[in-house]
Amino acid sequence: MRKVIIIALGIILISFLIGIYFYPQMPEQMASHWNATGEVDGFLPKFWGLFLIPMMSLGLFLLFLVIPKIDPLKANIEKFRKYFDGFIILIFGFLFYIYLLTIFWNLGFRFALPQLMIPALGALFYYCGILVENAKRNWFIGIRTPWTLSNEQVWDKTHKLGGKLFKSAGLIAFFGIIFVDYAPYFILFPIIFIAFYLIAFSYFEYQRQEKKKFNPNL
Repeated sequence: MRKVIIIALGIILISFLIGIYFYPQMPEQMASHWNATGEVDGFLPKFWGLFLIPMMSLGLFLLFLVIPKIDPLKANIEKFRKYFDGFIILIFGFLFYIYLLTIFWNLGFRFALPQLMIPALGALFYYCGILVENAKRNWFIGIRTPWTLSNEQVWDKTHKLGGKLFKSAGLIAFFGIIFVDYAPYFILFPIIFIAFYLIAFSYFEYQRQEKKKFNPNL
């Protein structure tokens, strides 16, 4: 059994065990969502508050198992498999971190939750950059636009650029720790910009590649 599967299953199992252990201690309505200022603005019944994230993690685990098997370009996934495995572990670690913060809050501990989320999000964005810049053309992982999927050169150029941009977004997110009132801007705006920019970049790069077929000097 591959190491990533053992680690992922271990995190999921621990999550369920934690939920079972703390079930009697949780309020009937658990705080489950916080706004940008750290105020609770959403609640869930105790069962869902404790087991939603573990069940989501289990669903993601099954999805991550299936993707490399059903992708028509699965041979390409194997070329960057170590980066994909690293992403899987990071995602489960990220969800487990959120899960623990939620439990501690509902046990009565109080902390600036948005500030504690920022380093985790920054690390996640940065590693997304590493994954993206190493991803080979496939149907499930990466910047999948009609133009990247239709042309390998467009895929490669878009993902090299995307890797740099996602890494930059990860570093920018850390400024939210210092400038707490503006943290959402440091997190959301770069990601929104990157998403739209890379879609546009892949389109125009595809058009350029098509023109080169008829005029190699371009």
